[in-house]
Amino acid sequence: MNRLYEVKIVGTLVACSEGMVDNWREVARWVSDQLKTRYGEQVMVEYFDLLDEHCPALPADAQLPVVFLNGKVISNGGKISVSLINKKIIELSVDT
Repeated sequence: MNRLYEVKIVGTLVACSEGMVDNWREVARWVSDQLKTRYGEQVMVEYFDLLDEHCPALPADAQLPVVFLNGKVISNGGKISVSLINKKIIELSVDT
């Protein structure tokens, strides 16, 4: 597997009783660590806040968080799943 896999995660601040928290950014860091342990430099993970200037374009029906793999939406709403990202990376590596 010599290919670079680009994972982009889009989230935003979340309001809770403690104020605004940046949970999805923290989860994205954890996901990045997990994927780097498995794939090393073959995978790159970037987190974007919904209001970031360089945030990827979201589908019309998007629900946060949105996870992209190599430019395609693989998860829309719900949880950020390392298992799902792994599965999609494996599918991409088999297809090439």
